[in-house]
Amino acid sequence: MPALDRHADAAWRGFAGRHAVVTGAGRGIGRDIALTLAGAGAVVTAIARSPADLDEVAELAADAGGGAVRACTADVRDAEALDAVIAGAEPDLLVASAGINRPGPLTEIPLEDVLAILEINIIGTVLSCRSFGRAAIAAHRAGAAVIVSSQMGSVGYPGRAPYCASKHAVNGLTKALALEWAPHRIRVNAVAPTFIRTPLTAPMFADPAFEQEVLARIPLGRIGEVADVTGATRFLLSDEAALITGHVLAVDGGWTAQ
Repeated sequence: MPALDRHADAAWRGFAGRHAVVTGAGRGIGRDIALTLAGAGAVVTAIARSPADLDEVAELAADAGGGAVRACTADVRDAEALDAVIAGAEPDLLVASAGINRPGPLTEIPLEDVLAILEINIIGTVLSCRSFGRAAIAAHRAGAAVIVSSQMGSVGYPGRAPYCASKHAVNGLTKALALEWAPHRIRVNAVAPTFIRTPLTAPMFADPAFEQEVLARIPLGRIGEVADVTGATRFLLSDEAALITGHVLAVDGGWTAQ
């Protein structure tokens, strides 16, 4: 079910009065989560590097009704910008979705690609969480955070060494922050999807052999869709998950169960 259709489903409307920050909100998983939370009544601060992408998200949210989307152009590696934007959002919810992958054998990946993966996926996630924690704890706001990790945070995969390293790192961050923020009544979890059809993975799935290789590793026998990750994220943010923290929820069709 597309994000905008889900907005009209009353079962999804459980975030009225909540204030959410979503990083990586311009495209793919982050975009869908931002639209879904807005459709469920939350006021969403959508953060990404592309103003054009953010403007489109804000327009779609306005057309669909529900909560407002506040578009904020920022790089998750910019600590000062994040502090300012997130403090102004007065958030009680965070989805740290910004991330990149540039596949290739480690011996051949340019240093600039290695650094970009590690800086955005690890440092950017750490800084996003830090800014959120500062704002929420200072205001004595209970809440929840979800980090978008990957099944590659639990396993290895050829040609993705820096990416795997980055996702193993954010899984550790999830568990550490769950303990650190529990006294403040802030839950921290992660979702760990398999390969999902997004703009990030479109070039990979253009190769039929790659798609068949991925399908062969997923016991449920289908490629993940953005809605699969959004649904898991919505659950972890909701009061239905009130006693869940420090958990990395696999959304992988059974890949990591093998």
